This record gives sequence, structure tokens and C-alpha cells, in this order.
Amino acid sequence: MSTSNKRPSRTRQVRPRRDGRIVIRGVERDRPDLRKLSRAVIAMAQAEAEREAQIQHEQKSVQRTAEDASDE
Repeated sequence: MSTSNKRPSRTRQVRPRRDGRIVIRGVERDRPDLRKLSRAVIAMAQAEAEREAQIQHEQKSVQRTAEDASDE
């Protein structure tokens, strides 16, 4: 059985996302795809909230470290 007669697979290979980046490509349509648009907006809001939470966590840990150092 020869493998040269096989057609190449048409499925796309899924690559892992790097740095959590979201790529949006425009496709001209009569009406916008509201489901895709809303998912993109939600993902951006979640990423922003996560960044803010990380900053607050880091600030609290710095304050605790400073308080611990002053107690000694």
C-alpha cells in the first residue's frame, strides 16, 4: 500500500497561544458576528481584570514585606 496516494490533511494544526494574545482578523460581512465580537471583548476585559488583580497582589506583598522589616 503506497502512502503517496493519500491527500494531505485539511485540518488546521492548532498552535498554543503565546502570551495569551488574541488575534482578530476582519472579514467583511453584512452584519457583524456579535458572538465573536462579544467573546473578544469579554476576553479583553478578563485579561485587564487579571492584570489589575496581579498588580494589587504585588502591592500588598510589598507592603507586608515592608511591615515585616520594620517590626524587626
